[in-house]
Amino acid sequence: MSSITRRVSIRLLGGAVAAWPLAARAQSPDPMRHIGVLMGLPASDPVGQSEIAALHRGLRKVGWIVGRNVQIEYRWAGADVSRIQTFAKQLVALRPDVILGRSTPAVRALMTETRTIPIVFTVVAEPVASGFAASLARPGGNITGFTNVEPSIGSKWLELLKEMAPPVAQVGLIFNPTTAPYAGPFLQAAEAAAAGLAVESVVMPVHDDAEIKHATAALARRHSSGLVGITDSFIIEHRKMIIGLADQYRLPAIYPFRLFAADGGLMS
Repeated sequence: MSSITRRVSIRLLGGAVAAWPLAARAQSPDPMRHIGVLMGLPASDPVGQSEIAALHRGLRKVGWIVGRNVQIEYRWAGADVSRIQTFAKQLVALRPDVILGRSTPAVRALMTETRTIPIVFTVVAEPVASGFAASLARPGGNITGFTNVEPSIGSKWLELLKEMAPPVAQVGLIFNPTTAPYAGPFLQAAEAAAAGLAVESVVMPVHDDAEIKHATAALARRHSSGLVGITDSFIIEHRKMIIGLADQYRLPAIYPFRLFAADGGLMS
């Protein structure tokens, strides 16, 4: 998560905490409030741990100390939609004051469970198209947050990849349609750019490790192929496998976030 992402999520969550009724806060010098956090990453992922550490630091800066006046209940679901749904039910049942949802599947599951508890989202690609917000200017409802990427970047991925590896003639667009139901506009932007660059685009929907391996091997058999990772919590969780396969098959690749490059990916 970028520093901008951290700052915005902390401000939103801190604002939600600060907005709790003054009367309730006046009852005690240190009123205990409760935050639920549903992470679309596994607990073992260092990126998620770094984000949580940043959240704690940000809350401390505005006076909310974990264990003193705020408690946080975490659920780490990874990109497993079934686990996400189960954990969303658990968190809503706890009736926290606010819930932080990381990833589109996490926010979708939370929205299904509650229309009253405030939800702050992070790392969501298309909040309006996903139904989380009525508009970017006026979200409405009980959900707010921010988006860190927009579909038009799909064309930029293709342009940068072609500039970096001019011989590329086919480009695979890898994503999981279950965890990235919003992928359509990203794919359309990438496909439009591919046509202008005389590059064939190959849509690569995958759902598990076996499909990742099969799709990547099939792409590698094509002449002068490259790879684009669509923004997707599943792709993030499986990034090391995808990066390793791209390296094994010598596929020039571009990924949606810096963390891919930090883990050995070619570029982002």
